[in-house]
Amino acid sequence: MPLLGFGVYQNFTTRASVLEALQAGFRHVDSAQAYRNEAAVGEAVRDSGIDRGELFITTKCISKNHGYDSTLKGVDESLAKFGFKYIDLFLIHDPYSGTERRLATYRALQDARDAGKIRSIGVSNYGIKHLEEIADAKYVMPAVNQIELHPFCQQRPIVDYCREHSIVVQAYCPIMRGKMDHPIIQTMAQNHGRDAAQVLLRWSLQKGFVPLPKSATPERIRSNAQLYDFELEPEEMEQLDGLDRGKEGSISWNPVDAP
Repeated sequence: MPLLGFGVYQNFTTRASVLEALQAGFRHVDSAQAYRNEAAVGEAVRDSGIDRGELFITTKCISKNHGYDSTLKGVDESLAKFGFKYIDLFLIHDPYSGTERRLATYRALQDARDAGKIRSIGVSNYGIKHLEEIADAKYVMPAVNQIELHPFCQQRPIVDYCREHSIVVQAYCPIMRGKMDHPIIQTMAQNHGRDAAQVLLRWSLQKGFVPLPKSATPERIRSNAQLYDFELEPEEMEQLDGLDRGKEGSISWNPVDAP
């Protein structure tokens, strides 16, 4: 899995944006059934001329479609929309469907993986309770948990649990939907000659997360990929770590406490 992904939530020019991202060096694209742009992602992949095997494509199934049969049907529908023979990572998008349907969905994804339709299984917006029910069911733990993560919302108990169980943590909203005017963030950006988004993405990478920035602006897409020629100092990481507001810092739906 490439350590930097390109998100396409609420992207209304998905084909063009994904092509721009691939040209900028992204090799990981994060889509979802609920985004309604899997077909556009697949079209961009084909038009890019890049070998499918060099790319890592993710999609997700939202809670209204959870359940064993509906999930298997959804996997086939996603494959058809993408125009792919397989999907690299398939996530359960959220935990809102309840224990029984969550586990039935997970079981369906395991069967789809065994059938070669998906390569890896993961979850999104899962709290510790939701992860533990997978362990209690004696299923193989997910490869990934994708959650809201940025300096204001660090979800440390979930991150610690994932690390203890070798679950990769992907970070959505890593640049806080553009709300980056905090003086500490701005000062770091000036000190490094970078923009604030790059500082936040460096923080995410140095924390060991897989950030998924999204943008439809070509200049921003390119700058979000230019992260590997500077580094935040340990004291700068500590300053950003100190901005955590817990649940109050969330800027998205963040349903990790769903029953």
